[in-house]
Amino acid sequence: MGLGIYIHIPYCLQRCTYCDFATYVHSEIKPPEFYVEIVKKEIALRHQFFENFKTVPLSTIYFGGGTPSLIPAEHIVNLIAELSKFGYQTGPQTEITIEINPATIDERKLEIYLEAGVNRFSVGAQTFSDRLLKMVHREHNAEQTRQTLALLRKYNLNFSFDLLFALPTQTLAELQNDLSIAVDLGSRHLSPYCLTVPEGHPLSKNRPPENDQIEMFEIIHRRLQENGFYRYEISNYSLPGFESKHNLLYWTDRSYWGLGLSAHSYMKESQLPNSWGTRFWNQNNFDLYTDQIQKPHQSSDLFDFSVSQIEFLKKHQSLTDFCHTSLRLDTGLSITDLTHKFGNQIERVILNLAQPLLDRDILRFNGNAYKLTEKGVLISNQVFEQFTFLGKDIL
Repeated sequence: MGLGIYIHIPYCLQRCTYCDFATYVHSEIKPPEFYVEIVKKEIALRHQFFENFKTVPLSTIYFGGGTPSLIPAEHIVNLIAELSKFGYQTGPQTEITIEINPATIDERKLEIYLEAGVNRFSVGAQTFSDRLLKMVHREHNAEQTRQTLALLRKYNLNFSFDLLFALPTQTLAELQNDLSIAVDLGSRHLSPYCLTVPEGHPLSKNRPPENDQIEMFEIIHRRLQENGFYRYEISNYSLPGFESKHNLLYWTDRSYWGLGLSAHSYMKESQLPNSWGTRFWNQNNFDLYTDQIQKPHQSSDLFDFSVSQIEFLKKHQSLTDFCHTSLRLDTGLSITDLTHKFGNQIERVILNLAQPLLDRDILRFNGNAYKLTEKGVLISNQVFEQFTFLGKDIL
């Protein structure tokens, strides 16, 4: 199977109140043409890390941020071309996604994306309430979102969008309205995110009470199911066949390469004996990242990464990751896949942990896989704690 590539574009019109990603207001850092050249240098420097994936087309490319649609579309095209230059080819089945914000694309920009092979669009709608958009410091308004979606529908494109809920003072009626518009405007994929902010954050006040938040979860699930969507991952719904292939890479133990500021990578097959995979990541500070890539005589050897930017996974760490990501999915934690990777003795370890949760109707077992029940989804973080392993837990 092909590799997935993530490319981080850190430019934003503004910093949203709830955001904790590695992003910058576009006027506060060096211009996009500078940044794109740095990412191209990173591709040239490290392209051999995933050399064995060059024989087949890429599975996915994902431009995230930030707001990738804020920079000139030609830069996106150049980055796709640069990957091709170093042997990473796209094909008809390659999913190429770009995150866009309302009011940051027009017909000309869209056509440039399409010509370059972009075939999926993730729209940062968040809510269709102008009142709530202002509260979280979003620059766009609901009408601009509608206009952007109308443009995507004109070309009959595959698009997804994010909805943020449990915002301060948000009502159940406002959530219902967001869902109605989302379904009516033709999205084939929807990612509802419950606002998560630390205690003392400006958005931590006046949030809906816990019972209302639970009801919001239930409303979202019921309403989307009624309209043909299914929850294939805890925070993601799609019409059948429109799942995010890129995000599925993260949840199904497949390799991916992250490029750009703060981007993370994973090699399933480790280059070290007794290692169960390798994770490495870029600096999350703009200047530190660019300085590292531009450093004279920068090594292209994976083993020359700083110890603060690389991790060689031990068996218990890999097993923890495998269980957590698998349990997030509708397909669940497959015993077949589990024993294939970790050996037959792991099945008994997992059963011992799962049995109390089966008894409490938090997990169910379908003959080959453990899956979260509706009750389990609501307390999924507690379930994940049960499947967090230390070195002494397994052989």
